[in-house]
Amino acid sequence: MTPLAGYLILSAMLFAIGLAGALTRRNAIIVLIGIELMLNAANLNFIAFWRFSEHPEALTGILFVIFSIGVAAAEAAVGLALIISIYRHYKTTNVDEVNLLKG
Repeated sequence: MTPLAGYLILSAMLFAIGLAGALTRRNAIIVLIGIELMLNAANLNFIAFWRFSEHPEALTGILFVIFSIGVAAAEAAVGLALIISIYRHYKTTNVDEVNLLKG
């Protein structure tokens, strides 16, 4: 097995765990953690393909990952703010119990 294949298998497993967590759990915080795992799997793919490309000195993979980490941080901040707001209003973080999003 090539080293690139090992990274891709690890990334696929991380993505599968994140997808399973995002789709099967009812707690909003666990869903957010699952989404973060999927973003980290995509970052691992970027780094693996950059490292094993023909020109790893170009640093394009690193730039994609830094941008993706910035987007993930903003997504986590907005997601946690929404979860806190929903918890204050409904007194639960269960996504099945929150079915009305009226002001």
